Amino acid sequence: MARFAHTVTVAALDRGWFEEAAGALVDLLDASREGPGGSVVLTDGRPVEGLRLLKGRHLRPGARYGEVPAAPEGAGEVPVEHADAGEVPVEHADAGAGDSPGAPQAVVLRTWRPSHSVEVESLVEEDGMSLKVGLRLSEPRRPRAVELSLSGQKPGGGSLYRFSGRGKADLAAWWAAADRLPSAPPAARAPVSGRAVHRLAKARLTLTPRPAENGSWRITVVLSVRGRWLLRPVGAVVLFFARGPVERGLREAAESAADEWNTALAELTPLHGEALRAEIADALVNPDGSTAL
Repeated sequence: MARFAHTVTVAALDRGWFEEAAGALVDLLDASREGPGGSVVLTDGRPVEGLRLLKGRHLRPGARYGEVPAAPEGAGEVPVEHADAGEVPVEHADAGAGDSPGAPQAVVLRTWRPSHSVEVESLVEEDGMSLKVGLRLSEPRRPRAVELSLSGQKPGGGSLYRFSGRGKADLAAWWAAADRLPSAPPAARAPVSGRAVHRLAKARLTLTPRPAENGSWRITVVLSVRGRWLLRPVGAVVLFFARGPVERGLREAAESAADEWNTALAELTPLHGEALRAEIADALVNPDGSTAL
């Protein structure tokens, strides 16, 4: 098994603000309703930008949502009942999405219980691959955990074109690890972890935070890779020669993600209460028109 690690320093996210913002977002969506043409409308009557109910009842299990497709010039709006003509199965709703860059992608709501959990699932055809992505958020109004599942295959491509993965971010454990004293040892268990499985290899990725002296976070990213079955010796040889490029790739990816995180937090102007709720509502209606939160 090959192990690669890199540590980056990022600005710390305020837990209180994050949980307040998450709660405000969930409350806004929970109070929304279906509007004309399948639009999703906030309580003030403004539609959420780019989001449309394609099938089912709003915020009920089985509801299918997607982006509003751009209509050709001179073309009228397609009535929402046409989008559901024939009760098209969800997995076929986005057929051909991978063939046209502007094609909308659909998401199916599996669970909407804001005080307990929210779960969504997406089936996507892209570049000849069939992808299934699942996301589950525990206690959305004060998030405690995020779970992600992913599986993909190429129809008719055999087992070499099939893979799966799962990941989990234990937010309660993350805050506990980030609140330790800078001199304390890092958490024994990584709060964020993910696994990917392919016929030829397995990989595991973990993220572990610890506080820095200046109040920022130091996050250690660890990637472990190993071959499977009889290919383990071959995989070990390949990883021996590929160690340099893999280490460089991990380092560059981690540094790039840290730079993007720091830039995003630096652009935020933390708001609270009604000001925060109004700003989130504005961002839902016009994502490009507001930067302060």
